[in-house]
Amino acid sequence: MTSPARLALVGDHLLDAAEQAPVARAVAGLGPDVEATWIPTTRVDESLAGFDGVWLTASPYQSETGITAAAGIARRAGIPLLGTCGGMQLAVTEFATEVAGLAEEEVLVPLSCSVGGDECVVSATKGSLFARALGAERTTERYHCSYGLNPATTQRLTEHGLRFTGFDEDQVVRVAELPGHPFFLGTLFQPELADGAEAHPIIRAWAAAAAARRRG
Repeated sequence: MTSPARLALVGDHLLDAAEQAPVARAVAGLGPDVEATWIPTTRVDESLAGFDGVWLTASPYQSETGITAAAGIARRAGIPLLGTCGGMQLAVTEFATEVAGLAEEEVLVPLSCSVGGDECVVSATKGSLFARALGAERTTERYHCSYGLNPATTQRLTEHGLRFTGFDEDQVVRVAELPGHPFFLGTLFQPELADGAEAHPIIRAWAAAAAARRRG
């Protein structure tokens, strides 16, 4: 019998328990087939490669360097990666600096309209990992995010393999993914904030990819 998939929740839940409580609830909604462990951002090291899935949770962080390091470990090792809000920002930043040769300060910019505590309609690119995980073409999601991707970097990042597959109604990037990776998905929105007893479809898809890695 296959043991539960081991999920690493990278973030500082003890720093802001209220902010991270939705992550814990979402993972609890996945049922008994997963085993989740919180990894503080100050304690990220190569042992992270022993997990079946990595979730870069939202800020606040004690160490943004730890989140970035976790993104790199999961990217290089082919570990199913989910990055939400600040986790998405720093996963893209890691790719931009380590793969696309961009400077860190070139990657993120303040959003023209802050979406902190707001909702936004996001459209999924047909055939993308985002669309398949979502199981729909459009979704309304919640945000607590004031920074997004610098539009000036999108062409450079696309040339190096990253894809942008979720956009708001103003065509601002809200989702990034990495084709060829078992599961690499970053969202500026926070799927853990979705209502309902079941985990959001994106979180379930990430957990399923982790379970597949465990079986493999």
